[in-house]
Amino acid sequence: MRYRYLAIDASGERVSGMLEAATPEELEIRLARMDLYLVREQSGGLAAAFSAWTGRARAPRRVVSRRELLDFWFQLKELLRVGVPLQEALRDLYDAHAEKGGEAMRRVIGALQEGIAAGQTLSQAMRSEPERAFRPLFVHLAQAGETSGDLARVMEDMIATLKYEDDLLRKTQKLLIYPAFVSVIILAACLFLFLYLAPQLKTFLRQMNEALPFYTRALFAVADALGRYGLHLLAGIVLGALVLKTWLVHSAAARLYRDRLLLRLPIVGPVLQKIALSRFAGAFALLYAAGIPVLTAIAVTCDIVGNRAIQKALARAEEAIREGSSLSAAFADSGFFPVFVVRMLRVGENTGALDVALENLCHFYQRDVDLVVERAERLIEPVLTLVLGALLGWIMMAFIGPIYDAVSHVTF
Repeated sequence: MRYRYLAIDASGERVSGMLEAATPEELEIRLARMDLYLVREQSGGLAAAFSAWTGRARAPRRVVSRRELLDFWFQLKELLRVGVPLQEALRDLYDAHAEKGGEAMRRVIGALQEGIAAGQTLSQAMRSEPERAFRPLFVHLAQAGETSGDLARVMEDMIATLKYEDDLLRKTQKLLIYPAFVSVIILAACLFLFLYLAPQLKTFLRQMNEALPFYTRALFAVADALGRYGLHLLAGIVLGALVLKTWLVHSAAARLYRDRLLLRLPIVGPVLQKIALSRFAGAFALLYAAGIPVLTAIAVTCDIVGNRAIQKALARAEEAIREGSSLSAAFADSGFFPVFVVRMLRVGENTGALDVALENLCHFYQRDVDLVVERAERLIEPVLTLVLGALLGWIMMAFIGPIYDAVSHVTF
């Protein structure tokens, strides 16, 4: 049963969170192992009872950011490298987050402390941690590091993975901020022109009894349609978005179709595929180099590629390998992976250096994604400028052209 608790630490500061325990007494014992003193507890209530009755309990939402995890692994690696015992290192990190107010990360570290104090290894404590802050890739890497006795080196791989993801996210956000800002300005300007300015100019131009060119008539037609059906259009867009979101939430087939469609989009699709293949190759290389079996490594990478169409192809390849096929033949038969990926896997199998081939594959796609993002960043500004210029040019011709013709025909 999950309990929500309120406790105090040795300094008297209040700490709250949720933990799994069979009874309140067990909850108190688990908190005591974390140097916390239970003040008040509360069971999951109606929501927990309903989840247990339906058998559809939802996984806890991840509340720890990538940046917090990056800082955690870096600090833990440095403490272990200088010889600090794991339990003591976790205690130091717990105290540090208590001072700077990192409540979510503190709960995660406290759960790791409690698990290790109960006799678990670090990977086991990561797997059973209730906040689900650690993805399966990192759990398996930690397990491999414990087996090899080189946990600090494995943490360096985790840090490198998180740094690349953080850098890619930052580049993507930077790429989207400018187009989003310009698009909002264009939309606001168009709404002002079509809904306010166009009706007034339409009345003025009709009073002049001048024949209007086709581009002016087209602009007035758009303005009339927006004025008459604008609210209906907005309601239809909102309703369609809600229906689409509900369909995607409740239908696995819909999510699979969406991901396949995204990969087929021009320009965007190839970039998404390269990002997914880069994630796959990097994670697979880390797991294989750490001694994780191939089938387990493929199963873990299925969770991180971020696209259900690629996940399905990986599942087909996993099944083919399970039936006795070679790695490269299984990926070729899946009918999804590019020839370059299959060729690199075959080279790795033939040379016995599959991890090196996977690392080269990962570096190739990472470099390709970086180049595409940089190229898109250089092209977006001129493309948006052209779009804005064409729109403003159409509006200026539609408004000023008829006015100029009318004035030129006036005789004094």
